[in-house]
Formats: sequence, structure tokens, C-alpha cells
Amino acid sequence: MTDTWFIGDLHFGHRNIITFDDDNGKKIRPFSSIEEHDETLITNINALVRPQDRLYILGDICISRKNIPMVSRLNGRKKLIKGNHDIFKLKDYLPYFDDICAYRTYPEHGIICSHIPVHPQQLEHRFKWNVHGHMHANKVKTGQVIIRNDERYINVCPEHTFFKPVNFDQILKKIEVLTVD
Repeated sequence: MTDTWFIGDLHFGHRNIITFDDDNGKKIRPFSSIEEHDETLITNINALVRPQDRLYILGDICISRKNIPMVSRLNGRKKLIKGNHDIFKLKDYLPYFDDICAYRTYPEHGIICSHIPVHPQQLEHRFKWNVHGHMHANKVKTGQVIIRNDERYINVCPEHTFFKPVNFDQILKKIEVLTVD
């Protein structure tokens, strides 16, 4: 039996990522070095994802081409959903991924997986939920008078997942709980 996992925005080798703060001035990735950051992500992913599992990386593997090979250290059969920082030639990514695409859908669950959150109108008919990255510590908001988190968006950036991948079954359970409410 295999499992499917999701994580976005690994930012391997991106020294500035460990200097970014949230709106409250707290470090979004509280690591003392980029090496500690990268090793923590790799260790956390490999602790959960088995070699036979599917691992979707929802974009932004790294900023520098030289860090793409770090993906080879991750367990799982990997698929890349390209992000805004995945700007290199396809041939640079192909040795490390089974597939590279713009998005992934699960029509039977009303889910679309993307790097950047989709427009809210996309979640009114064909899709009901968006598993995404890109936003780091932020969440998609909704409302004009009362602003609140839009629960239709499930952010799988490491800042939201304790720096671990999220299992597809966990996503389905979260959706089930939100649908019951």
C-alpha cells in the first residue's frame, strides 16, 4: 500500500528564507542556518514518506539551480507542481521527478492542488478545496466586513505543517470536519 503526501515551498539552499518574519515579527522558519533548515526538512519528510509513496512538492524547491539535486535525498516517487521559483529548464528537474505539472486535481473530492492559490471563483463549481503552497506563514482570507481565514484553502507550506509533509488522508479528514460544521 502506498500513501500520498504534500508539501510546498521547500526553498532548499535559500539563505534568506530563515530571515523572514510573519506579521508579528516572529521568524517563519526558526533555524540557525540554512543547512539546519534543509536537513530538518529532509529528515522530517523521510521520517514519514516511504520510498514507494507518492510525494507532491507544490513548487519552489529552491532558488538556485545547484540545490535541485537535494530532491534526490527525499523518499518517495516525486511529482513537482511548478512554482514561481521553479524557473529552470525542464531538463534540470527531470532526473528527480516522475512528473512535472502545473496542478493536480482530485475531482471525486473536489480538490485542486496548485502552487499559488486559485481564484475563489474556481472553488464555487468544479472544485471546492485548494491544497496549495506559496503563501508561507499567511493564509487566504475572505470577507469584506468581517475578515477571516478561508477554510477552502489548505496551505501545505512547512510553516503550517510543523515542517513535515501532509498525508492525503489528513487532508480528507480536515475537509470532512469542515464540511460537517
